Amino acid sequence: MITIPNQSSVAKAFLEFEENGRMKPSSYYERVVDVMEELFKFTLLTRDVSPFLVDRYSERRESAEELAKRVNIRSI
Repeated sequence: MITIPNQSSVAKAFLEFEENGRMKPSSYYERVVDVMEELFKFTLLTRDVSPFLVDRYSERRESAEELAKRVNIRSI
């Protein structure tokens, strides 16, 4: 799992939005934008290597039975 070194929360978020649904300018808004920019950047950095990042040993290893079938030997 990729994590970013930034996080944000908005206290009493229901007070931080205008009538039209847009977030009011504030330090909370700036922090949320900072976090979203980092998420976007990390997405760009990891996009081309996602097959490598999600490859798991537990999902690709063969069971003894599968190995036996593949190499044509009887199961013990």
